[in-house]
Amino acid sequence: MAILIKNGRIVNPATNMDMRGDILIENNRIKQVLPYIEAEAEQIIEAYGCIVMPGFIDLHVHLREPGFEYKETIETGTRAAARGGFTTICAMPNTNPVIDTPGQVQFVLEKAKEAGNVHVIPVGAVTNGQQGEQIADIAGMKRQGAGAISEDGKSVMNTYLYREAMKEAAREDMPVFAHCEDKSLAGNGCINQGKKSQEYQVQGISNGVEDVIVARDILLAKETGARLHLCHCSTKDSVTFTKLAKEAGIKVTAEVCPHHFVLSEDDIVNGDSNYKMNPPLRSKEDVETLKLGLKSGVIDAISTDHAPHHEDEKKQHISTAPFGIVGLETAAALTYTELVCKGWLTPMQMAEKMSYNPAKILKLDKGDISEGKIADITIINPAWEYTIDANEFASKGKNTPFHGRKVKGQVVYTIVDGKIVYDKLKETKEI
Repeated sequence: MAILIKNGRIVNPATNMDMRGDILIENNRIKQVLPYIEAEAEQIIEAYGCIVMPGFIDLHVHLREPGFEYKETIETGTRAAARGGFTTICAMPNTNPVIDTPGQVQFVLEKAKEAGNVHVIPVGAVTNGQQGEQIADIAGMKRQGAGAISEDGKSVMNTYLYREAMKEAAREDMPVFAHCEDKSLAGNGCINQGKKSQEYQVQGISNGVEDVIVARDILLAKETGARLHLCHCSTKDSVTFTKLAKEAGIKVTAEVCPHHFVLSEDDIVNGDSNYKMNPPLRSKEDVETLKLGLKSGVIDAISTDHAPHHEDEKKQHISTAPFGIVGLETAAALTYTELVCKGWLTPMQMAEKMSYNPAKILKLDKGDISEGKIADITIINPAWEYTIDANEFASKGKNTPFHGRKVKGQVVYTIVDGKIVYDKLKETKEI
């Protein structure tokens, strides 16, 4: 099938292209990228006023299947990804059973293929059952199609064991996605340790909970040669340590989530557990430093940490409700509204953080919309202002603090392997 995208602003970080033009897709690849194309096509997308970018890649998604299908399934999660402009997502291993064997990796791949929405890359656990006692079959999971390893949801607190796992990951050239949290320091904390935790009389989570493990993991990456990727950075010192590590030549990359660069602890609404995530919303100083990290390039990627929960779970008191919010369907607009519109990032840098750099971290031939490349493309309308409505989400999870927030930058088309998997205009007509 041929698709012709007309008159869009084409932004491609791989070649530093930023021009108004057309893209011709034939079958699953990009055939031409030119200022003007005249060709036969089964579908023509009029993209005037829109930004055409390489498809977004999310390094950090919880699809919940197997074991927690009441929260999310691979099918609903990948539909949410398509709706949010993501063409590739990494599925975290903290399911039931844990994704810690080649067989479990294959299960995720087969379910994703059956869903047929977006590309899914399974992330294997570091240890069996995420118990922190025995290293999982890292080589076997890679051979089966895992793109990285992670103990996400926790840190491997046995430093010797983690070092050995990082050595294995280095041998297999697999990135290690690190959830940096010293569990002994975190205790039963539920929000940032600060004025809000004091006001609500709940235990807080200090910056040190994250910073101690960030420093440890960077030193382990230096020793082992592993490619370390720091997940959901939330503190100013995470940015500082990452900068120092890069200057020292250590193989370290880092991501930040929209909720951490949009909201601070000051925004928490008492009694609303949709503001509870791990790591927690930090101080305004931390938020400012994260944005500076993105602007300077110290922070490489924007990821969502999409973490759906059932409504009843999030209705619990903030001290007992589970951590996490959904993010696949809000990330693009929040990034455009809060970072591009406010001058922190250019559209080119947005595409770099949400597509090109994540592809490099995974060593994928993606994040590039040059001729000959696979046609994974996201088209957003920067002028389209709307109000986020969680009730419209494709995800089973509606747990977001952004419900009712006005944003700009609507995803209008998502194209995966040359196939339109999301069409906002069609969705609007159907409604």
